[in-house]
Amino acid sequence: MYVVGDACVSCGACAAGCPVGAISEGNEHMEINTDVCVQCGACEATCPVGAITEK
Repeated sequence: MYVVGDACVSCGACAAGCPVGAISEGNEHMEINTDVCVQCGACEATCPVGAITEK
């Protein structure tokens, strides 16, 4: 499972890089919908601040 940490600046790069549309803007930062996520890691690779990690 991938999670978005507090370093997220809500730039949207992860959402643009997600092939299944599992990421959207949340209240404090981007959020990953775990029901849609296919665990491909594209979001982690595209995050410019390293806020997404595998848990």
